[in-house]
Amino acid sequence: MNTKKEVLSTIFSRKSVRNFTDKKVSKEDLELLLKAGMAAPSGKDRRPWDFFVISNKEILDKMAEELPFAKMLKNVNHAIIVCGDSDKSDYWFLDCSAATQNILLAAEAMGLGSTWTAAYPYRERIEVIKKNIEIQKNITPLNIIPIGYPKGIEERKDKWDPSRVHWVE
Repeated sequence: MNTKKEVLSTIFSRKSVRNFTDKKVSKEDLELLLKAGMAAPSGKDRRPWDFFVISNKEILDKMAEELPFAKMLKNVNHAIIVCGDSDKSDYWFLDCSAATQNILLAAEAMGLGSTWTAAYPYRERIEVIKKNIEIQKNITPLNIIPIGYPKGIEERKDKWDPSRVHWVE
């Protein structure tokens, strides 16, 4: 298969995974996901991102209890928290969103499961994360990405909607 088809296959196969096996992801694979995140485009090449890799079950369990849409953290061994540095960029959340998408696509390509669990712009969710891990004041969590091996087969959603496309010629 050529690279173009592989990339498009990964994009079209990506889905949100919320059920995981007990198998741990290797440090090398977690680092590869982070490298993919850091390969994202960044306005003025500011790269305002910081990544926190959480493998501490106690912290994952606490956040699962307190975050309304992150209950799956109880059933995963790792999560990546994508954060932005507002001292480096006023639009950090855009660059960090691109980094997040790269991580999600890399996870899919590697046979891992993941999902985007929002923290920003919800003050109470941000505070839960800051309460559980030490983060500088100028660093804001954008999201938490649970990372693991999928339990079962998740179905992807076909989101193609031609009515949302407007051709201007």
